[in-house]
Amino acid sequence: MPAQSPLNILIVDDEPLARDRLRTLLADLAVQLPSVVVGEAANGVQALDLLQVHTVDVVLADIRMPGMDGIELATHLGRLEKPPAVIFCTAYDNYAVQAFDLNAVDYLLKPVRAQRLLAALQKVPASRPDGTLFARIGQEIRGGGRTHLSCHERGRLLLVPVGEVLYFKADLKYVTARTAEREYLLDEALTHLEGEFADRFLRLHRSVLVAKTALAGFEKAAGDDAEAYGWALLRGVPEKLPVSRRQWAPAKALVKSS
Repeated sequence: MPAQSPLNILIVDDEPLARDRLRTLLADLAVQLPSVVVGEAANGVQALDLLQVHTVDVVLADIRMPGMDGIELATHLGRLEKPPAVIFCTAYDNYAVQAFDLNAVDYLLKPVRAQRLLAALQKVPASRPDGTLFARIGQEIRGGGRTHLSCHERGRLLLVPVGEVLYFKADLKYVTARTAEREYLLDEALTHLEGEFADRFLRLHRSVLVAKTALAGFEKAAGDDAEAYGWALLRGVPEKLPVSRRQWAPAKALVKSS
């Protein structure tokens, strides 16, 4: 029989000792299951940077990490053309972890045991992340939406910090996310973004969500303006956003109370 190709593995954990333990276990299992650790990262943002230059078969990821946790990392991995499998290594045995297992994404409880790691890695070819599932469960666990959104641009995966987004605007099948510096095209649904980030963004129009902190004021539209009942003025950018008749009063009330 031909020799088994080594699995390319990325280890993601904010604790150096935990990363060292996984490296040691993988070395101990090398005869039974060859692998190569192509890199280490302390959070999801660092992991996605490494994935721009490394091909990975499986990501061993902690769940609770600063910057970007393992669940949010998995949502972005699910958007890759060839997403790696995800195995969570966590100290938290709760309903979310059980849900991952039911959806063919394995989990290991810390301290990770060699045979349990081997069994998980042997399932890797059939295991791929479900980005929709992770987005929902991640929101439940952290009590809020993602910290970053992702988009593909010129063959690269770019991360957009949600805290820097001034507004989302829907146009045909894409949504534009506008920051103070530039625009990003997202493969997202405006209704999903509205539900996920309800605390941060306000609906102004059927095609527009605005960051509540970005609102500077309003002006009434001309009587013959068919696009909007009024216009929202923003901090930091010259654009005006259309406001529907239905959202005019709630949006003005929000600015007045802030």
